[in-house]
Amino acid sequence: MTVSELINKTEKTAFSFEVLPPVKGTGTSALFSTIDALKEFNPEYINITTHRSEYVYVEQPDGTYLRHFVRRRPGTVAVASAIMQKYGIKVVPHVVVSGMTKEDIEYMLLDLQFLGIQDILVLRGDKAKDEARFQPVKDGYSHATELIEQVNLFNEGKFIDGTPIKNPGAPFSYGVAAYPEKHEEAPNLEFDLQVLKQKQDLGADYAVTQIFYDNEKYFSFVERARQAGITMPIIPGIKPMAKLSQFNVLPKTFHLDLPEVLSKEMERCTSDAEMKQLGIEWGIQQCRELMQHHVPSIHFYSMGVTDSIREIAKAIY
Repeated sequence: MTVSELINKTEKTAFSFEVLPPVKGTGTSALFSTIDALKEFNPEYINITTHRSEYVYVEQPDGTYLRHFVRRRPGTVAVASAIMQKYGIKVVPHVVVSGMTKEDIEYMLLDLQFLGIQDILVLRGDKAKDEARFQPVKDGYSHATELIEQVNLFNEGKFIDGTPIKNPGAPFSYGVAAYPEKHEEAPNLEFDLQVLKQKQDLGADYAVTQIFYDNEKYFSFVERARQAGITMPIIPGIKPMAKLSQFNVLPKTFHLDLPEVLSKEMERCTSDAEMKQLGIEWGIQQCRELMQHHVPSIHFYSMGVTDSIREIAKAIY
């Protein structure tokens, strides 16, 4: 059963969350601790991010710096396999444009097919840290829609060079990203909706949103999406705030607006502990309202906030 089938099988709002592959060389203990803390809420699936290689500067004994091209979080496919083997929970690896060639993507799809993984999330991904704007790698793509076309070709039983796949296997079912408050590079929300409609027309089964803290932004986005002919489920993405620094960081990093009532409460916080508690309380309120509107699923971004998500899930599931 695919993700879209799972979230549509019942009227109850599904629970899912996202994890990061471990930093190179650190092992899986922290990853498994996150899953252990949240598995009691019966997640329908777990998303696994994919991270591109980046340039880092390493200081040498003589005081100079040498630039290395490294990948800090490898292993998305291996992590997917480990989670399936240990927990028996459906996994949804991210397949991204960022830092990947067409051939890299093809081999990743083959690896996932070998494992019997049918669900993926198709994304452009972030630009490199040293880039002013997104730049495709040589023989790579610029947009998620191009990646979707390659996945579709693979689903049709063809490699990127047009040669047939002898044993094509089950086709991939895929979700895509959506932005209730507009993607940072989109000129306006209408353009964003046109791109989302294009992704649906190409074959996307559902969309997962970037984080937001104002439910009205989400409700308005979904209404406008429906008016634009977008009928696929649009899953809200939630991440509770947990640190004082996030008052300024969240709007800049994720290009979102904080509701006035929330921003006033955040200003009153004098410690990370107070901010964490506010994040839990706001998250419970936010999720309850979303569930009252019968959202098909709520997807939690777990990095650094597993304990908070656990408290929210205990209150709403």
